[in-house]
Amino acid sequence: MVYRDTQESLRALHGIAAGQGGYFTAKQAAGAGYDYPHLNYHLKAGNFERADHGLYRIVTIPLAEQDQLIRLSLWSRDRQDHPQAVVSHETALALHELSDALPRRVHLTVPRTFRKTVPTGCVLHRAATPGTDVEQREGYNMTTPLRTLIDVAASDTVTGEQLARAIDDALQRGLVRRAKLESAAKTFPEASRLLQHLKAAA
Repeated sequence: MVYRDTQESLRALHGIAAGQGGYFTAKQAAGAGYDYPHLNYHLKAGNFERADHGLYRIVTIPLAEQDQLIRLSLWSRDRQDHPQAVVSHETALALHELSDALPRRVHLTVPRTFRKTVPTGCVLHRAATPGTDVEQREGYNMTTPLRTLIDVAASDTVTGEQLARAIDDALQRGLVRRAKLESAAKTFPEASRLLQHLKAAA
């Protein structure tokens, strides 16, 4: 029988959950030393709560400000337990505080091979997101300002006025460089609106 250090397991699991808004997966729990009987015990004791299939939460950790995005990130995980979804488009635009866009649904970019059913209130965009296009937030990944502008420029759900304002905001705050936007507009024909609105941006 393998000896299990309860305190060490708790510290390991707490360390994982603390960076994910209190959430942890069954695989993460197992890696920290909690098999199903231990999970079941803590669920009954009220120390953990079940959030979804294979997803749990330590109740003493306060909910994160972006709790919904953390849950959606963990929902998107593959069989190796790696989250697949990246917060993008209008949702990323709002989180970067570019323009006054207030999306009514959460926009996520997932791999083209992603097959899970779309949750209510979400829009899935299927595309590759290289590491250079992604930045880490607490418990989820989000597209960089440059990639976000490319995505919304290629979308018909953001008005020209909103796009021009977002470009202007990004340039004034130093989040992107004009040369990068001009290059992106030439590289991605679907995002040609970037070039049109760059002329109107400061």
